[in-house]
Amino acid sequence: MDDLLRAAAERASRYLASLPERRVFPSPEALAALDRLDGPLPEGPEDPGAVLALLDEIGSPATVASAGPRYFGFVTGGALPVTVAANWLAGAWDQNAWSAVNSPVAARIEEIALSWLLDVLGLPPTCGGAFVTGATMANFAGLAAARHAVLAAAGWDVESQGLFGAPPIAVVVGDEAHVTLFKELGLLGLGRDRVVRVPVDGQGRMRASALPPLSSTTIVCLQAGNVNTGAFDPIGEIIAQAREAGAWVHVDGAFGLWAAAAPSRAHLIAGVGGADSWATDAHKYLNTPYDSGLAFVRSPGHLRAALAASAAYLVQTEQREPGQYTPDTSRRARGVEIWAALRSLGRSGLADLIERCCQYAAHFAEGLRAAGFEILNDVALNQVLVRFGGDETTRRVIAAVQAEGTLWAGPTVWQGRAAMRISVSSWATTESDVVRSLEAIIRTARAEG
Repeated sequence: MDDLLRAAAERASRYLASLPERRVFPSPEALAALDRLDGPLPEGPEDPGAVLALLDEIGSPATVASAGPRYFGFVTGGALPVTVAANWLAGAWDQNAWSAVNSPVAARIEEIALSWLLDVLGLPPTCGGAFVTGATMANFAGLAAARHAVLAAAGWDVESQGLFGAPPIAVVVGDEAHVTLFKELGLLGLGRDRVVRVPVDGQGRMRASALPPLSSTTIVCLQAGNVNTGAFDPIGEIIAQAREAGAWVHVDGAFGLWAAAAPSRAHLIAGVGGADSWATDAHKYLNTPYDSGLAFVRSPGHLRAALAASAAYLVQTEQREPGQYTPDTSRRARGVEIWAALRSLGRSGLADLIERCCQYAAHFAEGLRAAGFEILNDVALNQVLVRFGGDETTRRVIAAVQAEGTLWAGPTVWQGRAAMRISVSSWATTESDVVRSLEAIIRTARAEG
């Protein structure tokens, strides 16, 4: 065991050390070599050291270097060194973080991390919280609590009776709501296509003046950080309208909710604490390993009522039982690396990490605009949309940049126009990485244009 773990640590360290200089997307040769991992299932045991070596030698070159400093595809943070180490330790502990009886240490660490998160995100300190797989399940948990609360207020027990015969719920979303929000509404039986879509402006912000009539059986889904532009719905204004009508407000803040932790960006999310539920992802700005989604609900009782389970053999204590607030039961102790990240960074370190990412995004936009390319969004956070001419030219440039290997940024379509989307989210990115990436983009775009 000792030799195997030492070998794993050495191989992982070599891999991480190689990231700054390797190409970001794997080569065709590395991808083709993955076939060497295939074949019939062995009839008998193999040496664990040989298995680890094969996994590293074939698998590592075929990874996307998303843990490195020049991966700007999607909103994907890296993993802070302390969180990688904490993740390894938690893996060795092999705790089921369902309850305090299953794992006292996991339950207590999660409780501490929850209080810190509510503090840095500016949310009510009495909120309930769920540590889940990602922002998709975080939104699911928040919306499950919303469904429970709205129907309970109308005299309906949805957990016992289901939705057959239940009072109808209206769900209001912006026209640029994230695709996973509709997935979650489908899972909850609220329907992907039954939503009321509110028109948005040129940055993807919901128009508060276009809201439909709201009521106590309405769930309004706001967006803090559009996945393309980084823009925020007018959160304070819409929450005020919802409060007057008694509607529930849920905030999808997968990455934008972290703006609250950076004093220079907190104005973008002013008023967010007035909502009823919130979702975010620690793998984005907090830079923890996957999977690390977070849901928060103003009233812990609504979250627990929506997701709790009980049986004679499931011992309950007076302590907060983590699994009573999540969709899953058997679950890893993901609170460990979240605690480690927050303890390691502190309030100022987290603010600095977020601010650096935003500044680097602005640097990208300034450099590309100065080179003659069109920036489509107001770069207020970490997202940059750039066009290199017409749609076909833009797509060709994106493909060429990806093939060149210095960085990786993905394609998107923003309000009918093709664009490259640059997302800056990693602790590992430096000013020199931005300069190097800018030079590669501009050089490639001019060659393709």
